[in-house]
Amino acid sequence: MTTRHLAALLGLVAVTTLGAASPAAAETSHAATQAALNSYLAHAGPGASVFAGDATGSWTVRSGTATPGKNVAIQPTDHFRVASQTKTFTAATVLQLVDEGAVELDAPIERYLPGVVTGNGYDGTLITVRQLLNHTSGIPENQTAPSPDAGPDGVYSLLELVRDGLSRPPVFAPGGGFQYSNTNYQILGLLIEAVTGQPAEDAITARIITPLGLTGTYFPAAGDHNVAAPALHGYEGGRLGPAYFWLDRTTWLDPSLLRTAGSLVSAQADLTRFHQALAAGEVVSPASLAEMRETTAIPGGSHSTTGDGGGMGLFRLDLPCGGQAWGHAGDTKGWSSLTMVTDDGRHASLVTNALVNNTEAPTRYTVVETALCEGR
Repeated sequence: MTTRHLAALLGLVAVTTLGAASPAAAETSHAATQAALNSYLAHAGPGASVFAGDATGSWTVRSGTATPGKNVAIQPTDHFRVASQTKTFTAATVLQLVDEGAVELDAPIERYLPGVVTGNGYDGTLITVRQLLNHTSGIPENQTAPSPDAGPDGVYSLLELVRDGLSRPPVFAPGGGFQYSNTNYQILGLLIEAVTGQPAEDAITARIITPLGLTGTYFPAAGDHNVAAPALHGYEGGRLGPAYFWLDRTTWLDPSLLRTAGSLVSAQADLTRFHQALAAGEVVSPASLAEMRETTAIPGGSHSTTGDGGGMGLFRLDLPCGGQAWGHAGDTKGWSSLTMVTDDGRHASLVTNALVNNTEAPTRYTVVETALCEGR
């Protein structure tokens, strides 16, 4: 089979070579970040971008392209699926409910969701809200494709996602370790619904997205597979000889498959604004922010792949230039991203338009760390 026939068969949309020159390589003087991003692109998507800066302003460096085969710059306002960066929004909403006295962090989840977290080795009277937030509940991550049953309309309910997640047995007793888990945050979505009486996505929008003016951030309606314009399309690639062929994966996901664990669409500028507002005390109380920043060691993690500890919807990164950064990463077919901020106003948000193996150096944490230190 010829290369042309194979590309046509796979429906691959464009060809580009890895390490393509940045369409905006000369825009900034942030040489260290540019060099790190160029190196990162070797195992990333068609393009990658860092939106960074400090309390006085922001800057952008880019490598590669937003659109394979064309010279198109990724913009900080381009929309993409932020995947697990959604979890910080969900955690902040739960902490708002804690601030209001509607939820207690150390209360058992059974108090708010009677009969939901039970069976198959689970006991909702022993798993607390805190343990769901900081991934110490013992509920495992879904490393394989979820297998919940969709409703007649093709939409996945939060309850069905939780049931599917709990079909996998616990990996340790509640509080006995750290295991990152989407199911934890889907249970927290049910908690938000039980306490507020609203769909969880509506509650998060009303409490965080709208008040902060995040006009590029939204939860897609169930069944809406598109990403609103201006969209950074996401790709999946495969090598064929010296070239790389990119398949557009922008519309593959039904957003109801992840819900409060990962269905949000946002942009680098909005993610930065949210994390800066959270750090500045505009979203939750100082006491609740301190709770979010109480971290647990991550088994098998490292400074360059997961940061230096996991909290409630936040991960900590200890910077070699001094201080700590806080934020969250996101991965889904088509995009990988990471947003981190410091309390002194430094910020860095990275996105690439393909799913990336984050263990290959330089990792996204390395790139973001470089930008945060160069932004001093």
